[in-house]
Amino acid sequence: MDFPILSLLILIPLIGAILTLFMGGSRQKSAKYVAAVFSAITLVLAVFVLFNNSEFASMAESCEWIKTDFITISFSLAIDGLSVLMVFLTALLVFLVVVFSAEAEEVETDRPNYYHTLLLAMEVGLMGVYTASDYFLFYIMWEVTLIPMYFMISWYGGPRRHYAAIKFFIYTHVASLVMLIGIFAMGFHAAELTGGAVDFSFASIADAMHGANEGFQALVFALLFFGFAVKMPAVPFHTWLPDAHTEAPTGGSVLLAGVMLKMGSYGIIRICLEALPAGAEYWQWVIIVIGLVSIVYGAYACIAQKDLKKMVAFSSISHMGMVMLGIGCLSDAGITFAIFQMFAHGLITAILFMVCGMTGHKVGTREIPLLGGLAGRMPIYATFMMFAFMASLGLPGLVGFWGEFPVIFAFYEFIVANDMLWLLLFCMLSLMLTAGYYLWAMQRTLFGPETTKIDLSHVHDVNKTEFAAMAVLCVLVAFFGMWPDAALQFIEPYTDGLIAMLGVI
Repeated sequence: MDFPILSLLILIPLIGAILTLFMGGSRQKSAKYVAAVFSAITLVLAVFVLFNNSEFASMAESCEWIKTDFITISFSLAIDGLSVLMVFLTALLVFLVVVFSAEAEEVETDRPNYYHTLLLAMEVGLMGVYTASDYFLFYIMWEVTLIPMYFMISWYGGPRRHYAAIKFFIYTHVASLVMLIGIFAMGFHAAELTGGAVDFSFASIADAMHGANEGFQALVFALLFFGFAVKMPAVPFHTWLPDAHTEAPTGGSVLLAGVMLKMGSYGIIRICLEALPAGAEYWQWVIIVIGLVSIVYGAYACIAQKDLKKMVAFSSISHMGMVMLGIGCLSDAGITFAIFQMFAHGLITAILFMVCGMTGHKVGTREIPLLGGLAGRMPIYATFMMFAFMASLGLPGLVGFWGEFPVIFAFYEFIVANDMLWLLLFCMLSLMLTAGYYLWAMQRTLFGPETTKIDLSHVHDVNKTEFAAMAVLCVLVAFFGMWPDAALQFIEPYTDGLIAMLGVI
């Protein structure tokens, strides 16, 4: 395919970000329309890529960027079964966030052009991360995503926004620097093994690393894994996430949970597993333990939360722990449904954070003890909240079920083979805790006695743009819940190739 569609996935939101940036003064109100047009074009391109999965190989693009006698860096982009769903999810959520925020008061009254610039700038970085096939380009795009999210939290967040933004930046930037050390270690060791120049392409380094000894692979795997685990985030590197989510505006929270956290798990699969298979086997039990601890701790912490948004933030730690557990199984089913869970969690958590954002803006508080009886005042809002809660706790027929239970089955196969069936208790405990905190929050928020602690006379239900954004997500959650093969058809061919390379069935 000669058409540079992957480059356009990065270029179009970049043009949109530049245009909205300079729409100051009286033109600020029109920034949302420009952002909607450019994000819609990007979404159309992403859907085109999705429906042309037989041509993934021909969509690869590459041109030399920096070439000397000792180093080669290329602007290389590629798409496959691991990245295509993330590309689609990124384009979808950015567009829906623009739609959802169209009538948001906090956006309309406070530099709306900058808000939409930051959204589109995040899309540039995310598209770059999920399509890059050169380590240098991958790292640059990884860092690009940090800057707009930092300003999104710092400018448009809650009362403790500056603290949350700085904490987010320090945690994730330090982790990415450790990851950079691992990338350089692979690049220079690959050059030493091959006797040629340092080539930072994914394919060149992976080929060389497969010939590296287990000790080197284990060391570099640990460096890269640390960088990616902080981004997911996995316990004990998780403390930045609840603060960032609690203070971030609704649009920032949707993108942070929906696609930015997936950068961590994507990196583990794309880089750690593909390039360092011996390192993956060496650290397998560490990955599994971290996954189990994240699942249980995240679910347990949700029980103690009073802020609705903070509860959903901790639930993301638990659900991303499920992704980590699936990856740690190093099996076909485990990795396949870990990728599916990444996609499923992105759809579900977008609705959850939209609902949480509406609670704060429409009711005036997100404190669960202060809420009650909202179903009578806001029936459409209540319907969306119940639907998202049910999807997140894994109700059969919705996409969350296929993200969680096959991963538990893959883990069951792993622990039976290792004669450690008792470890399944951790998964069962997390499922019970998840059902508990969602049902408890739903009962108190929607169906409890109507609160007398706050005035609900001014409360109104969802508006048209909010309804449209959440309705699209709900349709997709139900669609992929009833027909998971619509997503698995992309994932399974990739996973089959990865497992063949790992040599683990």
